[in-house]
Amino acid sequence: MAYLDFKGAGITALAAAVPRTVIDNYRYTGHFPAADVQEIVNKIGVYERRFADDATTSSDLCLAAAEKLLADNRVDREEIDLLIFISQTPDYRMPATSVLLQHRLGLPPSTLAFDINLGCSAFLYGMVVAYSLMLASGLRKGLVLDGETRSKVYSPRDRTTAFLFGDAGAAALVERDAKFGASHFSLHSDGSRGDLIRIDAGGYRRPSSAETVRERVVDEYGNIRSEEQGYMHGADVFTFVNREVPRDIRALLARTGRDLDRLDYIVLHQANSFINGHVARKLGLDPEKVPSTIGKYGNTSSVSLPLTIVSELAGRMEGRRELLLGAFGVGMTWGSAIVPFVDCRISAMVEV
Repeated sequence: MAYLDFKGAGITALAAAVPRTVIDNYRYTGHFPAADVQEIVNKIGVYERRFADDATTSSDLCLAAAEKLLADNRVDREEIDLLIFISQTPDYRMPATSVLLQHRLGLPPSTLAFDINLGCSAFLYGMVVAYSLMLASGLRKGLVLDGETRSKVYSPRDRTTAFLFGDAGAAALVERDAKFGASHFSLHSDGSRGDLIRIDAGGYRRPSSAETVRERVVDEYGNIRSEEQGYMHGADVFTFVNREVPRDIRALLARTGRDLDRLDYIVLHQANSFINGHVARKLGLDPEKVPSTIGKYGNTSSVSLPLTIVSELAGRMEGRRELLLGAFGVGMTWGSAIVPFVDCRISAMVEV
């Protein structure tokens, strides 16, 4: 089991950014009958989303969030020693988007910068990497930037994914400080399920071609997408999440001797309300402790954890708060964490 424990590192500030364009899911697409759209939207609980325009990338959303965080907290950019950029929708195949963000943010050339290409659980992985580097060295401050423009990789004519995904970016300031105490992480991966959520072409296994970008009917229900647009086997994903995620959370609670009732908040990846509702009921979670943004932002992949904290817990994180974080998705990868936040400064949401 990949259990990781840290002492003396934490997130001191958070900010998030979303596009200005609001998508009304009931009116999103005319490709399906209105009754079908209403049934889908009501089931998944995604009523609105935010879509980036053609010129806006994940890094632009992260840049806006990071600038807000740095300004609000009067951070000296010369003290930023680490920048981690998390995304599966980067600006380019090369160079790494993190390096471009180092320059755009005016951080010194001494900054250690790299990308993490991982899906919905990636914010937990990014925290682990940042905490590890901070505690194993003399690094002063680190930025974990997490951004996705998933709206650009799913077909509006494939009802299995058309109404789910939205765009967002987030920035977290990580620092070393004894006040945080201990953090605990449990991380997992299972590549045998790699075909549950996937984009088949456009990489180096199957490069882009006229054939891969051609849209076609892909099933008996008339759903349409190209090989360079994402797909998901929803029923299999639900079965996987409903089995693995509660089990992992219970195991972490048992290992750390924690009780769900004594945790301040439980923040889950915002997959859809159907999946999250099942996980919450299986764990017996108190709804008052489980903030949700799925209705107004949709599934923003790995950004959903920090986005939900910024959106729903601003003004409620004074003093010491202990959060349980749970995430799961493409890979398949999943994980959970028990993380203390101490006087975490949360900026107002930025619109780009």
